[in-house]
Amino acid sequence: MQPKPPDNILETILYAEDLEAAEVFYTRVLGLQVFAKSPGRQVFFKLGHQMLLVFNPLETMKPPEPDAKTPVPPHGARGECHVCFAASGDEIVIWKAHLEAAGIEIEADFRWPSGGRSIYFRDPAGNALEFAEPNIWGF
Repeated sequence: MQPKPPDNILETILYAEDLEAAEVFYTRVLGLQVFAKSPGRQVFFKLGHQMLLVFNPLETMKPPEPDAKTPVPPHGARGECHVCFAASGDEIVIWKAHLEAAGIEIEADFRWPSGGRSIYFRDPAGNALEFAEPNIWGF
């Protein structure tokens, strides 16, 4: 029997070596609440029924200890990643004003040829973040 394809993403991971700066940004600028954290290694944020995880790749690339309770294989990335948060057109207007008031540069603000608007900006680690209307993907 063939399994059905996944239809939801449970967690998304971004990487930042300075987790304190990441935590300040995601809590104070984006208003997210910390769900859990391990200082120097990771900080987790809950968004509805999804999780945004921010890992320090210097730690998560290490293999787990032999007696680890959760033997997660090493993983990590270097360089800038990307995540897009869904927002309505009205919400994007509000987010853009909020981000600019917080001193966050909006790198791009445009309408897609198929419809829908996106704004792009960066977190302290350089990850490219986006607010976009779901109709850019036909949703």
